[in-house]
Amino acid sequence: MSVVLAVGDRQVSLEELYPLLAQYQLLPRLARELLIDQAIAGIELTPEEEEQAVKFAYQQNQIHDEEQRQAMLQQAGMSPEQFDAFVLRTAKLERYKRQTWDEHLEGHFLNSKDKLDRVIYSLIRTKQAGIAQELYFRIQEGEDEFSDLARQYSEGGEAETGGLIGPVELNVPHPRVMQLLKSTPVGQLCPPTQIGEWWIILRLEKYIASQLDEPLRQRLRNDLFQQWLTQQLQTCVDYYPTPPMTPMPEAAQTPPTPPLPEAELLVSSADRWKD
Repeated sequence: MSVVLAVGDRQVSLEELYPLLAQYQLLPRLARELLIDQAIAGIELTPEEEEQAVKFAYQQNQIHDEEQRQAMLQQAGMSPEQFDAFVLRTAKLERYKRQTWDEHLEGHFLNSKDKLDRVIYSLIRTKQAGIAQELYFRIQEGEDEFSDLARQYSEGGEAETGGLIGPVELNVPHPRVMQLLKSTPVGQLCPPTQIGEWWIILRLEKYIASQLDEPLRQRLRNDLFQQWLTQQLQTCVDYYPTPPMTPMPEAAQTPPTPPLPEAELLVSSADRWKD
């Protein structure tokens, strides 16, 4: 048996590896990595870029001496060459993303901007319509502060923050809440609105428009890459079930001698006594 992995008392042979990958649903992950390998096959890095990428990777992993380096490699089950190859592969993938999708980022940003904008808002929710109506009028008339009533009456986690939520992207709240936030001027109190079992009182505190800066560009780049990768996994990958293992051939054995007829057995015995 060719052992390729040992975990505690369990030894995994090469023959068991594919069935285990299938059993633990790791084959799609393997297919994903192979698709990436094919995609970045034509990407080249300069020697300076390679050196910088490896150096940065050791810094990220807080590797400062040879002892730490060896411990990290042992824990990862990798040789130094394999680790360097992994680091360079990551750098090549980032370059591939930029070369492939950077020209599409602005359009993707404009299509997604409504969901990427962020808001800070105040919320009170209760399951009793009468209480929601009363609280709304008390806030509207200036009798009480929104935050004080939220701490006292709101039945969700927002009570701990005086009803204040955010900043969060507009795609995070409930779709109905998102619609109210998009259509309400900053500072205006929304009348009680029923959403499912809840009655909510809402006030938009701040609207933060998204900007296509480098962190957001990286996020959108990754979004487009993941969309492409999902499509590739659906259309370009075939999984083949594991064929049944062929039993090992048994060692050749001399077939047993068939029993002699009784007459021959008596003759053979008599001859043996003669000797």
